[in-house]
This record gives sequence, structure tokens and C-alpha cells, in this order.
Amino acid sequence: MLTDHWPLAALRIQTPRLQLRPPDDGELAALADVAAQGIHPPDQRPFLTPWTHLPPPERALYVIQQHWLTRGQWRPEAWSLGLGVFHGGEPVGMVSLRGRDFSILREVRTSSWLGLDFHGQGFGTEARAALLHLAFAELGAVAALSEVFQDNAASQGVSRKLGYRQSGISRDVLDGQPVVSDCLRLTRED
Repeated sequence: MLTDHWPLAALRIQTPRLQLRPPDDGELAALADVAAQGIHPPDQRPFLTPWTHLPPPERALYVIQQHWLTRGQWRPEAWSLGLGVFHGGEPVGMVSLRGRDFSILREVRTSSWLGLDFHGQGFGTEARAALLHLAFAELGAVAALSEVFQDNAASQGVSRKLGYRQSGISRDVLDGQPVVSDCLRLTRED
């Protein structure tokens, strides 16, 4: 059994409406199909890496390859836990929880995407809250970090609802132009 060698394959996080779990290859293909159908309006660019603007077949392949890549590169000192988000058994998006030098820093980073058809229903907030519970209650994290473009109202809203506080900014280059992201931090106490 896979779980004999990779126990994380059995991980299940249940919320009132969602289940978060490592997708098997069939579920990963279904999640890739969700991404291919779009995860934000065409005039938006919520990610620094332009994968969401790829043509649908390439976007789907990107989701699959990134999941396999991060799973294959798992190490105790640098890991990324990618989980499919399912509502009523149907795929709606993906979330990830990442740690670098976690045994020392006790900090995690989160990221996520939802299919465009599933926006505005509270799934993003519910899924991130589940990840945060895993990080704080089960893994002993002291802080969760997130970076979000200042004009990404949806992600900013999820972070505010969950109690993240501004901890600075970061600057990057997007399409040849500077872009500013808010660095957000949620501590165990908050």
C-alpha cells in the first residue's frame, strides 16, 4: 500500500463543507480540469508565476506537474503539502502548506486556488482555516505567513477574516513592471 511508504496519502482534513486530501492521480486530473476551466477572470493576474494565463491544456498540465514535483522533492527541511479541496466529493481547487526549516522556525506558508465557478462561496476561507488548524494544532507552528498582491481583494479578504496582520511588503517584477505584495502574518496567539 502507498500509505506504508507515504503516510501522508492517508491524510484527510474534514470541515463542515469540504474535505482536503492529497489527490490520487485520477483526482489530480479532475483538479487539473477545474484549473483548465479558469481560476480567475481573464483581466486579473493573482500569481507571480503566469501559469494561470497558459492555454487550458497547458494550465492543466502545469497543475499536475507542479503537484508531482513538490511531492517528489519533499524533505524534512523543505516540504510542500498539496491538498485537493473537495466539496460533496467534487474537486473545487487546491491548497498547499509549506515549511522551510520548520523544525527550527515553526513557520508555514499557505497558497491556494479555486476554480472560478467556486469563488464567493466561502470555500477559500474554510479551506485555509483547515490548513491553519493543521499547522497550529497538529504541527505546532508558531506563525503562518502569506504574501498577496495588494489588488487581490479576494485573497486579502480571506486573510483578514482569519486574523492575519500586515508585517511588511515585498516587491517583485510582474510583466516587466514592479508589483507590491502585502506580507501577512498570523501567529498562534492570534
